[in-house]
Amino acid sequence: MDTTWFALLILICIFIYSTWGTISRRRDLPPGPTPLPVIGSLWHLHRGKLVTSFIKLWGQYGPVFTLYFGSSPVVFLCGYEVVKEALVSRGEEFGARGPIPVLERFTQGYGFILSNGERWKILRAFTLKSFGFGKKNTEWKIQKEAQCVVDEFRKLKGLPVDPAKKLMDAFSNVLCSIIFGERFEYEDERFTRLLANLEESLHFASSTWGQLLTFLPTFINYIPGPFQRINRLSEEMIDFIHERVKANRETLDPNSPRCFIDSFLIKMDQEKNNPNTEFILKNLLVTSRDLFISGTEIMSTSLRHGLLILLKYPEIQAKLHEEIDKVIGRDRAPDFEDRMQMHYTQAVIHEVQRFCDIAPLGVPRMVTRDVQFRGYQIPKGTQVYPLLSTVHRDPKQFSSSWEFNPNHFLDESGHFMKNEALMAFSAGKRICPGESLARMELFIFFTNILQNFKLTSQTEFTENDVAPKLMGFLNAPISFNLSFVPR
Repeated sequence: MDTTWFALLILICIFIYSTWGTISRRRDLPPGPTPLPVIGSLWHLHRGKLVTSFIKLWGQYGPVFTLYFGSSPVVFLCGYEVVKEALVSRGEEFGARGPIPVLERFTQGYGFILSNGERWKILRAFTLKSFGFGKKNTEWKIQKEAQCVVDEFRKLKGLPVDPAKKLMDAFSNVLCSIIFGERFEYEDERFTRLLANLEESLHFASSTWGQLLTFLPTFINYIPGPFQRINRLSEEMIDFIHERVKANRETLDPNSPRCFIDSFLIKMDQEKNNPNTEFILKNLLVTSRDLFISGTEIMSTSLRHGLLILLKYPEIQAKLHEEIDKVIGRDRAPDFEDRMQMHYTQAVIHEVQRFCDIAPLGVPRMVTRDVQFRGYQIPKGTQVYPLLSTVHRDPKQFSSSWEFNPNHFLDESGHFMKNEALMAFSAGKRICPGESLARMELFIFFTNILQNFKLTSQTEFTENDVAPKLMGFLNAPISFNLSFVPR
């Protein structure tokens, strides 16, 4: 027994020595707290208060600092000027996708959201062209789904309800129409099962286990736990998508694609004799899955937060009703072009995105070569986090950065004014490919609901109630009930 314990002690010491040696050699990186063996800098991050932890480190070490996830250095970027310089001005150097362990354990570099290099360039160009962004047919699908959810709320006859599920159903159906070429009734068994899978996947990613998998990916791989569950959930969603691919293949018209899957299948047929093609089944399945996941939760959360804010600030809701009645009226459905005459509505929607700050940590990048940045050396392959929360809360860009204030996006004449410091979809070469679709969805859903309803609640909400709450890696509003009172 003594020999066994001695051997184990020796192995632990060797591991700690090698880990510490790796850390100590990184002398030219940006400053940061001294890491500990095995856990690195994790003791500086407080569960449930990650954003607060990072802002504190920003104040202590400056806008560029280093933390260690285990023995791996990770560089963090803070504030609008620094994030813009990295992602936009030097987008080629900071343009690779960093690892997302909770997803890449299954995707293994396939699809375009988590891929890099030539695969990413090819699949991104195809997706932007074929996914329907900005097309009139896409707008029609969004308008149809917005009307469906309005009809669902009207059935409640003003009774209070938590809008979360209906909004998740609606935004999911928009993606189903675009990706699969088919929407589902909200009670459809297949649709219900798909959304249950999605919700459980998101819950796992935001859980303590999901966070540990991000911060200690190598170490956690050796610990028995629920990590196989996320793989099984991914497999179930891929199986669902595969069935849709098979069904679309049977009725495919090469001259008339109905959806993203059809367009990809046609491209697969065109390049079937190319041994180096990226248009293969695995890339189709993973890309479809990633687009569905990323496009559903973020939109549903954004709109829920917007509705909660309007309950807190009825004077803002009244101004929105006035502008909607003036520009659109009550006799036709809103369309995306209406936004050009609706300055206050646009300002409110943009402020919702800034204030709710859904992805406060951003999505990890990775430098493509050795980089000299702000006086520091960042080696090729180093993971980089652009902290979008520090951009959206940058007092140099937003006068009342911790408050909800539509005037952040209005000029002195009351006209809508863009602000480049809004990075709800990130920035640069890896900006979210669904940005234009998301903006169209938010505007059409938001205006449809307010055109038809006055939002009320028996609860009197405080400023703390409407402030975003960090759930894992994403900000979300509190759960709440409201009444959709027909106008």
